[in-house]
Amino acid sequence: MTTWKRICHLDDIPVLGARRVQRAQGLEVAVFRTEADEVFALLDRCPHKGGPLSQGLVFGSSVACPLHNWTIALADGQAAAPDEGCTPKFAVKVQDGAVYLDAHELATLATDATRPVAGPACHARDGAPNCSTIDS
Repeated sequence: MTTWKRICHLDDIPVLGARRVQRAQGLEVAVFRTEADEVFALLDRCPHKGGPLSQGLVFGSSVACPLHNWTIALADGQAAAPDEGCTPKFAVKVQDGAVYLDAHELATLATDATRPVAGPACHARDGAPNCSTIDS
């Protein structure tokens, strides 16, 4: 039997927007609300370059990643063609105006996923193996 964890009230998620849910371990979960008040939950990481989907634009039943505009389906986390990739989805339910996520999935699903490190690439040269000197 599924144990549900209350996350927020439906009205706490903006229409055509998202709310981030912190977890004890792993990246945040993005909870999305469509114009039709449907609610979906995905790992807050685009499968392309790791962009925060919670900051993307929600349209219809998809979200556009804010980094490179990849379209991700809210129902299953799949990238729209011609792009390929998928971000994990989380079970969600709305009951009496409250939004719930599966507690077991929150604790275990994709807890090893990481966000890419941004910044310039650096190479060891001139005795600087720790990249303390950035190539120009």
